Amino acid sequence: MSAFPAGLRFADLFCGIGGFHHAASQAATAAGIPSRCVFASDIDPAARAAYAGNFGLEPAGDICAVQTAQVPEHDLLCGGFPCQAFSIIGSRRGFADTRGTLFFELARILGDRRPPLVLLENVKQLRSHDKGRTLATVMGTLEELGYHAEHRVLNAL
Repeated sequence: MSAFPAGLRFADLFCGIGGFHHAASQAATAAGIPSRCVFASDIDPAARAAYAGNFGLEPAGDICAVQTAQVPEHDLLCGGFPCQAFSIIGSRRGFADTRGTLFFELARILGDRRPPLVLLENVKQLRSHDKGRTLATVMGTLEELGYHAEHRVLNAL
């Protein structure tokens, strides 16, 4: 019996054009599990249009304006929260940059919805930003929410 009897329901925050959507759908299909994206969000209008064209689901806009009640129950929350605040080619202002604080919007939804699985993505520099304190804050927040959190730097090649 599948751990997801109704199929894998996932939410896709900071969805862009749908990289997580595509990956979650493919992984579920490979495991013989039906999947369905129940919610997506991105602030960029062009990305939302591409996502809607790719997947037939119109993403919500600014995550700061999304109420938790708008996000249906889900099994997996995927999110690539904005990296410009942590990246070596960005401002490196971290949580002092509004884009850096968007992680806490993701944490708000996690805290309210409590999906059993979470997959987050960011840049390699998140690990060393602010002498490791930024990553410690992210990991600590996830653990305070009751998640066993691990991080890895992966080579995209």
